[in-house]
Amino acid sequence: MQTSPQIPGDWLEVAPRTYVRTNPGWAMNTGLVLGDERALLVDTGAGPRQAEAILGAVRQLTDLPVTAVNTHAHYDHYFGNAYLLANGVEEIWATSGCAKAIAAEAELQRASVAAHEPEMAAGSGANTAIAGPNRLVDGAPVDLDLGGISVTLFHLGRGHTDHDLLVGTPDVVFAGDLVEEGADPDFGDSYPKDWIRTLGKIAALEDLYATVIPGHGKPVTMDFVTTQMNKMRTAVAVTRSAMDQASVDMTKAIPILPYGPEQSRALLTRLRTLARWKWLKQ
Repeated sequence: MQTSPQIPGDWLEVAPRTYVRTNPGWAMNTGLVLGDERALLVDTGAGPRQAEAILGAVRQLTDLPVTAVNTHAHYDHYFGNAYLLANGVEEIWATSGCAKAIAAEAELQRASVAAHEPEMAAGSGANTAIAGPNRLVDGAPVDLDLGGISVTLFHLGRGHTDHDLLVGTPDVVFAGDLVEEGADPDFGDSYPKDWIRTLGKIAALEDLYATVIPGHGKPVTMDFVTTQMNKMRTAVAVTRSAMDQASVDMTKAIPILPYGPEQSRALLTRLRTLARWKWLKQ
């Protein structure tokens, strides 16, 4: 996998017409695909300040009309929607599950951006309203023709959330937080067992995509995705074994998990929560 030097707007060219930019604060990656007729922006930032910087960076490369995508409903990936809609972006795509999650949970996420987006956290000021997607991927993949280049929006199953959207270009796939480089995966509202299967489905696409853009971190290859999958499989197996031993303090599994203490504890908590839900439904 080869990448070009950064160019105006702090974009890194990862393939012809395909770029990525890492935003300050949460180090979330924003993607950009340039067609002949319009541009596609992948993830919009954590509020109007960040979205303004992102759109400004886009305008250093192109003045084409922009269509946007939200990979999932976590604040750093979609709180910039309102700013973009107020500044010429007409379409924002996401899964139907993402739209539902934004409607249900967005207000609860505001406090998380207080350090870098105080107006967004307070819900006061221009372009701080919660804005969800207005175009939905619901089931079948959606192909978008940007003019001279097409992208595919698709959902492979539950993982980091229950609604993760991937964006495939001719040689690159933007994976959102299904893939994480440089830090442990975030298990907060994940589906770890399903996540393993979904990573396997991504890895199976290696003939289509040479480069994977994680939601955070540097571009990676499919070998990295396979490694993340295997590491997660081991962690889930160890955690479930500890859960099955009712006489054992499950937190004793944390030191032997292949993640740091915070995400190991988050994985344990999430698996316990999902097991409880399953039991209550029986």
